[in-house]
Amino acid sequence: MLLTVTVMAALWWPRSEVTYRSSAPSSVVYDDGSPHFLTLVHRYDLAGRHSYEMVIGRSPGASYGHWVDVDTVLGAKGIQSTTWTESGVRVRFPTGHEVFVPARSFLFGR
Repeated sequence: MLLTVTVMAALWWPRSEVTYRSSAPSSVVYDDGSPHFLTLVHRYDLAGRHSYEMVIGRSPGASYGHWVDVDTVLGAKGIQSTTWTESGVRVRFPTGHEVFVPARSFLFGR
C-alpha cells in the first residue's frame, strides 16, 4: 500500500515544463538596460490539473518576472509569435488571440 502511494505521489508531484521561449532582440532596449525574456510554462499539480503561465522578465529561466495566466486551450496550442517593442511585447496564438503586455509590467525586475 505504501509503495503504491509513494509511486502515485511521485508520478503526480507538482512539476512544470517550458513549452516556449522568446527573448527581446538586441535592437529593443528597455529603460532598465537589461535583456528580457518571455517563457510559456506548463504546470501540473498533485490533483492532476494543469495550467499555463507566461513569465516575462529579466530571468531567462523564468524564475522571476511578471506572470500572466493563459487559458489552457490557448496554452495547449502554444504561442505562434512574439513581437517585442519598446512599449511592450505582443503574443500571438495560433487561434488568432493576442495578448499585449506593457513594458512597465515587466521592467526593473518585476
